[in-house]
This record gives sequence, structure tokens and C-alpha cells, in this order.
Amino acid sequence: MLLKGSRYEGSAPFTAAPGEGPAPLFPGLRPRPIPPTAGVVEHTVKAGERLDLLARHYYNDDRLWWRIADANPEALYGGDLLREREARGRDGSLRLEGMVGRAILIPRARG
Repeated sequence: MLLKGSRYEGSAPFTAAPGEGPAPLFPGLRPRPIPPTAGVVEHTVKAGERLDLLARHYYNDDRLWWRIADANPEALYGGDLLREREARGRDGSLRLEGMVGRAILIPRARG
């Protein structure tokens, strides 16, 4: 049961399509459609930042972190927007990569 006004309210229930295999083991929802969001602020990611703290800074509500995640669909998971990852370069050297130092979009606060 979804609450009225939930951002998941319009999501279709998950059912196996013909040829997709057996029915799911648990009831769930298909991914919700995310409309394009025009970011009005570009934020340069710094090491150690968190989405909830950015939401508190920009919206005065740390529970709105998902708006920032929705505005940056290139990241599969919200945490990927801020994460530093260790990776091996072509020369075999260990280096950090991720979003630190890159810009992410912060959509306009509603209201």
C-alpha cells in the first residue's frame, strides 16, 4: 500500500511479462518514471559529502536527498554521486575515481 502523494504512487506493479520467467517471489513495483529535471545549481562534489547533508543545505530537509539522486540519472545508486572508489589505472597504479571534483545538478526547491 502506497501513501497518497507518494512519488511511487504512479508506478506499475511488477508482474512477469510473457517469456520473462516465473512470477516474482514477492510483490513489488516496476521502476518509477523519473521526468527530466532541470538543475538550477551545479554543485562540485567534495570528499566526504553525503546526499542527506546536501539536501539539508539546499532544501533545509535531509529527507529530500532523492531529489538530487533523481536529477543525476547517470548514477545507478544515490551513493555513487559522492563515492570515491579505488581503481587500478592502465599502468596498474592505484587511484581514486568517482564523483569527487565533478559537478552534480541540484534541482530547484519546490515551493
